[in-house]
Amino acid sequence: MKKALAPVAALLFSVSILLTGQGLMGTLLPVRASIEAFSTVSIGIFGAGYFLGFAIGCLRGGELVQRVGHIRVFLAMAALASAAPLLHGLVVGPPAWSLLRLLNGFSLAVLYVVIESWLNEHATNDNRGVVFSTYAMITLSVLAAGQMMTLMYDPTGLQLFAIASVLISVAAIPVALSSSPSPELPETAAVDLRGLYRVSPAGALGCLAAGFANGAFWALAPVFTRSISEDPGFAAWFMTAAVLGGAVAQWPLGALSDHIGRRAVLIAASVSAAGIGASLSWTGITWDMTTIGILGAWWGAAAFPLYTIAVAHANDYAEPSQYVTVSGGLLLMYGVGATVGPIFAATFLTLTNTGMLFLYCMIVHLFLVAFVLYRWLVQRAPSEHPVPFAEALAATQTASPVYEDEIAHDSRARRETTHGLLGRHESNGHAGSSGMSFLSGQKEERQ
Repeated sequence: MKKALAPVAALLFSVSILLTGQGLMGTLLPVRASIEAFSTVSIGIFGAGYFLGFAIGCLRGGELVQRVGHIRVFLAMAALASAAPLLHGLVVGPPAWSLLRLLNGFSLAVLYVVIESWLNEHATNDNRGVVFSTYAMITLSVLAAGQMMTLMYDPTGLQLFAIASVLISVAAIPVALSSSPSPELPETAAVDLRGLYRVSPAGALGCLAAGFANGAFWALAPVFTRSISEDPGFAAWFMTAAVLGGAVAQWPLGALSDHIGRRAVLIAASVSAAGIGASLSWTGITWDMTTIGILGAWWGAAAFPLYTIAVAHANDYAEPSQYVTVSGGLLLMYGVGATVGPIFAATFLTLTNTGMLFLYCMIVHLFLVAFVLYRWLVQRAPSEHPVPFAEALAATQTASPVYEDEIAHDSRARRETTHGLLGRHESNGHAGSSGMSFLSGQKEERQ
């Protein structure tokens, strides 16, 4: 593991500092908005502004990287993200905050594109799960730490905004001074969701499903806990347990996916999350705080790693020149799911009751299980038109020169002793198409 993480150690260190500041801002802004008596609609608007900026960043981040490179884009976006907290503290009001959240979402999305494409550049198919699970473990841990920093000062002052700004600014230093080589510039930059699906259907849908479930959790888990207890400490305990469970499980599941395959881990984790979701929805209201906390940690351990496993799976089949566009596309899929998921979940809870949040998550996870199993079983199905070994070997051009000479000699002999030259020509055409079918099957099997 040390060998796998050494080339990206400076980047991961920067990520830990950067996201600590973002974790602080994620908790500070809703608290300050409540103190300032912002309307619910206003809070919803600047929340939507963040996701709009995030979507734009996913779509345009690759073009910036292609133009000036990973390091320069990282430093520029860190500077923009660092300015946002100070401006939030200096100009307090819904219109200004909506614009600032849009800029913050844009800068964070581009930073994620740079980070994840950079990690892919230095990872291999044998260690990609470990690399990305370590990245996700750091992300969840420091976000939780940043949220706790809101207790350091009064949220009505400028101090917490300044601390967030300082943390984000300092995050640029390890990347700027790193001696590790910068990744190569991508050949293409535009996000192509159809192309992403062709590269890895399971990876693309896995990120979308993770967004649907995790976005609903972040938005509505406090509502779920109120159906059990109105004690605010209960909600905090449950949310913290889920985040810690997700952080702890990232590395083991990532390492396991490197050994037994990404799809097997995606299926097992999704089934586990669905089972726990059913327990939380149907019997959770009768349990005490300790039991609910344990189940929350277990659910987080199964649900939160799904995104990173899906990302690793997709990048296993991407070419190095596609890493930037694939990262942008996967982030966009997750962002769409995280934006639309809470709306679907809220509608579902309105039709049922607030205790059914994890039943909604269970449905999402079972859908993912069905899709991944379908892809897996279809690829394992035997071909209806098996290709003769000799023809397939010749078509793939992997035969040795000696064997190719033997095939050529036999072909000449058959042509000399066969009178149906036209029929032989048609047979050769069929062999070529069979060989191409074989190649297409090999390419499709990896998805």
